[in-house]
Amino acid sequence: MPWSRFPEDFLWGAASSAYQIEGATRADGRGESIWDVFCRKPGSTEEGTSGENACRHYELWESDVELIRSLGLKSYRFSIAWPRILPHGIGAVNAKGLDFYERLLDRLLALGITPNITLYHWDLPQALEDRDGWPARDTALAFAEYTATVLKRLGDRPALWSTFNEPWCVAHAGYGSGAHAPGRRESAKVVNQVIHHILLAHGWGVQAIRANSKAAKVGIVIVPVVPIPYTQSPEDVRAAEEHWQAENDWWMHPLLLGRYPEAVLAWKGADAPDTLPGDMEAIHQRLDWLGLNFYFPNRVAAGGTPLKPNLVRPKDAPTTAMPEWEVHPPIAERILLEFHRRYPRLPLYVTENGAAFPGDEPDAQGRVRDPLRLAYIRDHLASAKRAMDQGVDLRGWYVWSLMDNFEWRFGYQKRFGLHYTDTTTYQRRVKDSGLWYAETIRNGGFETA
Repeated sequence: MPWSRFPEDFLWGAASSAYQIEGATRADGRGESIWDVFCRKPGSTEEGTSGENACRHYELWESDVELIRSLGLKSYRFSIAWPRILPHGIGAVNAKGLDFYERLLDRLLALGITPNITLYHWDLPQALEDRDGWPARDTALAFAEYTATVLKRLGDRPALWSTFNEPWCVAHAGYGSGAHAPGRRESAKVVNQVIHHILLAHGWGVQAIRANSKAAKVGIVIVPVVPIPYTQSPEDVRAAEEHWQAENDWWMHPLLLGRYPEAVLAWKGADAPDTLPGDMEAIHQRLDWLGLNFYFPNRVAAGGTPLKPNLVRPKDAPTTAMPEWEVHPPIAERILLEFHRRYPRLPLYVTENGAAFPGDEPDAQGRVRDPLRLAYIRDHLASAKRAMDQGVDLRGWYVWSLMDNFEWRFGYQKRFGLHYTDTTTYQRRVKDSGLWYAETIRNGGFETA
């Protein structure tokens, strides 16, 4: 049988985020986040659940690090909760919050596990949302202050740092559709202004990281669309290309080229964001790496517009427990090759990829058999390796997620974890997919069909 073999220094990892696993939302001086408030609004989340307890990682972090070690992970991706550091978003620093992340960071490093730390994974301090949140330019300034505060304390340790996780979701789900906290439904103009302020916060954040750390490797984590023409007709191919430009170029050109793409500005027209002199130069900062999160393709047919494409899912296409998420492993090769081809070359990391499927329950022997997830992870990794064989500089892979956790508006119904989490006892139990991943890490690869 052929093997997919990965480089010896490949960073095999798993990912999590603060609000999804920590719990302890009122402990040790933590301030309130927009997700605390959002989850209290009836109908916002499945069964009215929240991250108030989540996986109790804030209490159980030492045993969770043991899970990481037992899998043989080379890297662990987690986020810092802004409200734990600056309970009011700005101003007084909560030392106990910094103490917690310092203990976690130092324990990982002592075990030879590379920390991959996200500064913003969606949990804005509510105090800043009360001042209009991300539509306000001052929030970008507050992010720079928060970043400097964290890096002054933790920046002397070697780690990968990202400013933002999936800023698309912050803007569109938080302020467009209202599906995520803070649950606002604003105009396209406001959503685009949010995007600009997030990009500005990123740029100022990178400056703050570099000013306070010589050890940090700095990046950002985006969630690119993976457009696939529904057919190979010229019309569908063009529609897919315009979808790429409207979504991926819209983020990548400011980050890597210091400008918004002219075609997309024209499509947005009066809804394009307002900018000030110096903004684009601030956004365009040198990056050490780029993180990509992806789960499913967007199959694009003619008949829509660049900003509102006609998305079609083939009949009988397999999906995950997220009913709109088609299982299509070739997307890994496709997205990695496209980023390699289109943009200034940066080391890439797949910072999230994984799946939720029904039936993740321990059997009578306590074993969690999850063959669909195992196959999903294996096949996407094999697809990524094909891109590496064609010259893509992929440095690492992070499965979403380390453990079943609070999956935002879906509550605890969608289980992505390599470990099963009992939501009553909080016991973690490794799944078959986690065992397979650990074996893959030990072997530096796996057999492919």
